[in-house]
Parts: sequence; structure tokens; C-alpha cells
Amino acid sequence: MTDISAPGRAIGLDFGTTNSVVALGDGRGGADLLSFAHGGAATDTFRSALCFWTDEEGARTQLRHEAGPWAIDEYLAFPQDSRFIQSFKSVAASPIFEHATVFEKRYRFEELLDLFLGKLIAHAGGAIPAAPERLVIGRPVRFAGARADEALALDRYGRAFARLGAREIAYVYEPLAAAFSFARRLTEEATILVADFGGGTSDFSVVRVNPPSSRVRCVPLGHAGVGIAGDRFDYRIVDHLVLPLLGKGGRYRSFDKQLEIPRGYFADFADWSRLALMRNRRTLEELRRLAKSAVDPTGIERMIRLIELELGLPLYDAVGALKRALSVDEVARFRFSGGGVELDEPVVRAAFEAWIAPDLAEMAGAVDRALVAAGTASGAIDRVFLTGGSSLVPAVRRMFVDRFGEDRVASGGELTSIAHGLALVGQEDDLADWAAA
Repeated sequence: MTDISAPGRAIGLDFGTTNSVVALGDGRGGADLLSFAHGGAATDTFRSALCFWTDEEGARTQLRHEAGPWAIDEYLAFPQDSRFIQSFKSVAASPIFEHATVFEKRYRFEELLDLFLGKLIAHAGGAIPAAPERLVIGRPVRFAGARADEALALDRYGRAFARLGAREIAYVYEPLAAAFSFARRLTEEATILVADFGGGTSDFSVVRVNPPSSRVRCVPLGHAGVGIAGDRFDYRIVDHLVLPLLGKGGRYRSFDKQLEIPRGYFADFADWSRLALMRNRRTLEELRRLAKSAVDPTGIERMIRLIELELGLPLYDAVGALKRALSVDEVARFRFSGGGVELDEPVVRAAFEAWIAPDLAEMAGAVDRALVAAGTASGAIDRVFLTGGSSLVPAVRRMFVDRFGEDRVASGGELTSIAHGLALVGQEDDLADWAAA
């Protein structure tokens, strides 16, 4: 058990699109992952999710909430009487995201994050000190979103993370933090490329790792990122397998014309961070009007039922199950049932890889930019470290094996290496040497 009162206590917090992880520096240059006790088991990951529901207390209605795996429990117990939100990190840098409406109450991004952090701290059972010496938070090299506003995202982060009461707060690029963790495996100097594939972004850092006896172990050389990752892969699956049954490509009557049903509804539905916000009066009324004027209303009616019945979580669980299965097998089945949508389709890995080919190309372009920023050629990279859940997708790994060689590619700690590295960074002499903003 780590002494949480140890001098120089540092907390590394990886607030992820899908999962969040916390690591605690031990004050001696090491770090321990924080475990959460849930369902009779311990887990290092805390799902980046919120669930809201209402309780009647006398004449008053109270809005309650939970986070992490407890949010999933609440949702599964009462799906139609609750509101489930996950992947909300994806809108952190969005200037057009103003608030999420939950049971008629509006929440800004920083308020959602504040609620989430409050529950994470509570479920940590006192393991997170009330006023840590240092709080080191991971951040992507490039935030998700077509018009991502980095300053806006960091301002929103700052408002929420201030609740932890840390004396010193720093933001560190996530792949740089993973480099600190990976460096513990190395016994000699090396130039490494770290590729971090999260839910919303893919980020790359080139880092010089000095020998273990060096005063400064890791020296960042260059970084690049792209707002494409696991959630985009999910989007491709939904786009090809689900949206054709929900009216995508259909038409509706407008006076004496037939027009295509607006694609924006389908883009929102296929993006988990936006699907969670579609269950509001205005959107549902618009969809019902479209259904009335649609040439074939069946698809739109299915979409309405999926939204009203809060079936986003089981749908995306089915997507995740398919993605994991295709990481192991050449053929897997996509199975989903709900809201009038019945799917049991075989999917060949080659087809999935064709769907995500444009995304892989953009990731490869970001790798090129990281190497250019570092002034380093591909041949000068001694080791490549892949981390993040989507690094398990065979086509992602193959992209690096083909370019750098199997013997130079390593992986591990897919969900925890960033938090571990952040806690290590937190024990460096001057955080300013590593802070990205």
C-alpha cells in the first residue's frame, strides 16, 4: 500500500474518452495504479461515463447522478428512466458545444467533468489526497473535433480539475507520459516513437531515452496528433451496418419535391458523444416530423425508438465486441437487437479494414509529422511503443510493423501506461520541462 502522505506526492490522471485511470507517485520515483472496488472485483480503469436519474423526495424532485462502472449499473437497472452520457471528452474543445440538457437541466462541459471527478474521488475511498502536491493531467497533442479550440478545452479542464485542490497542476502530452512508463523497460539509450491510440484522438511523440543512470531520462523531440481514433472506427461500423436500417439515404417530401433526409442526424447517431445528446425534445420532434413526411418512414421510426429507449449503450457494446473479435479472428459476427433493429451479420476483417483505411492514412500522416517535428528519420527510431485500446487492431499494428519492422515494435499497458507515466512525470524536479500548456 502506497503512503499517500509521502513527501512530493504526485497524482497522474488520464481522463480518457472511454476510460479514465489514476496513478499515485510513491515519492521515490515509482508509481502505483489506483484500483476501484466494483462488483466484488478490483479494476484499474474507471469508465468515463455519467448516468442521471430523478428521485422523488416529498414534494421535490432530486436529480441524482453516478459515474464510472456505477453509472453503467444505474443505466442497466433503469434504462428508460435514466440518461447515460459517455465519451463527453470528445466535446471538450468544441466551440459549438454549449451544454447538454439532462432532464431539463443544462450542464456545461466543465460541469459534467466536475460531477465525474467528484464521483471518481468518492469511489477512490480516500486514496486520493484532498490537496495533492502535484496533479499531472494527460492531454492529447490535438484535441478531437473538426474545429477544435485548444485554449477552450484547457480552460474547461482547468475549471473542473481545480476541485482536486492541487498546489501545482500541469498538462502533459499523453504519448510523452507513455514514454516515461515505457522507458522503465529500457536498459540503454534509445530514440523511441510512442503511438497512443485513444477513443477520440491518436497522438505520437518522438522521445530520446537516456540511460537509467542519467539525471534526465526522457527528452521530448517532437509531437503530432490527429482527431481520429477508436471512436472513428466505431463510427465506420455503425455507418456500414446500422445506419442503412435507420433511414440513411432515404428521402422525404417537401411540398412538391423529394429531398434526402439530412445527413446530420446520421452523423450524430454514429458518434457516441453526440448520440448521447440526441434524447431531447427538439431533436425528437424534428425526427417525428421527418418520419411523417418520409417516403419510407420505417428507418426514421427505428432511430426514434433507439433514442427514446436509450439503446445507445448496448448498441456500442455490440460495436466494441465486434471490434475486439476482429482483432483476434478473420471473421466475426455483429449482433444487436433492440428498438426494431435486428442484426446478426458476419463481418470479415478485410471489410472492416477497408472501412477504416482513410482513417489509417490520416494516422500515418500524423506519424510523418511527428518525425518531421523531431527532425528524425524513420531509420533512426530504435523502438516503437504502441499503447491505447485501438493499438490492438491488427491493421493499426501492421502500419508500424511494415514501416519499422516487427523487432522494433512493442506494446503493453494499453489502458494504464499513460496514467503510470503521468505519475512518474509528477516526480520530476520541474514540471515546466514537461508541461504542454
